[in-house]
Amino acid sequence: MTTLDLVDAQQRETVASFPSFDPTQGDLRDFRRDLVEGTTALLQSASVDFEERSIPGPKDAPEVRVILFHPPKTSGTTPAILYIHGGGMIAGTPDMQAGLLSQRASETGALIVSVDYRLAPETPFPGGLEDVYAALVWLHDHPNELGVDPDRIMIMGDSGGGCLAAATALLARDRGRIKLRAQLLIYPMLDLRTGGPDAPSDDPKTGEFLWTRAQNRHAWAAVRGYLATDDPRFGYLSPAFMNDLSGLPATFILTGALDLFRDEDVTYAHRLWQASVPTELVVYTNAVHGFDLLPSALAERARQDIVRAVRRML
Repeated sequence: MTTLDLVDAQQRETVASFPSFDPTQGDLRDFRRDLVEGTTALLQSASVDFEERSIPGPKDAPEVRVILFHPPKTSGTTPAILYIHGGGMIAGTPDMQAGLLSQRASETGALIVSVDYRLAPETPFPGGLEDVYAALVWLHDHPNELGVDPDRIMIMGDSGGGCLAAATALLARDRGRIKLRAQLLIYPMLDLRTGGPDAPSDDPKTGEFLWTRAQNRHAWAAVRGYLATDDPRFGYLSPAFMNDLSGLPATFILTGALDLFRDEDVTYAHRLWQASVPTELVVYTNAVHGFDLLPSALAERARQDIVRAVRRML
């Protein structure tokens, strides 16, 4: 049985033809190549210019590459967005979303800094997270050079990047060095149980397309490495396990009704409300994982919702 008839009509043909990665048989290198090439083509990223920098990485780790998308010039400082790309934390690059991020910088008036964090399984937790946090520290500590207001920094990410964005917001709260203005999580990957036998919920109408249960189990195993469940850092690996969500910045979460992550995203929003964190949640009907990247009126609506949320929260 397929859920294709539930998918947004304008996206149905693209979704049906989109190649999926079978981690039991496929080659991760092929998945990485196909993801970057396909996303780059969808977002017309190949022709977009951006500024590239190498910044200090975490202690005893390599430098971190970031790419910058500048908004139209203004006379004063601008807000900033630290962006973390998707790909399940096992694939993807910031360059593949250059077309979208360039447009978003122009529409929001914010400097966007996208992080080329290290991927699993080559670098399991907490390598990628510490790369993102290092980029946040650099962005916060260079306001004059970058022309940004250090008190108006938002963190944003999609899918696996949404996990790292949520985890970085938790890390920033707990380390107490940087106060984020907001976090915007796009169908974030938050609960490593999803797609497995111990998942808190499992609606069979979700997760058929673009990101499946098998892919999710594979990615989480790669990122987790050998981290024990009782390790005090476990909530930074999988934010759904963080006991205390209080003190986090204002939050906007969006997800799709057919997305494998739908229930964990809705649950996270509920927990943020319970922790008195100002939180908005939007669940788009007929939407699969990655729907906002596929040409359609539905995708355009989500993109405009994101732009309005950024303007409102920054």
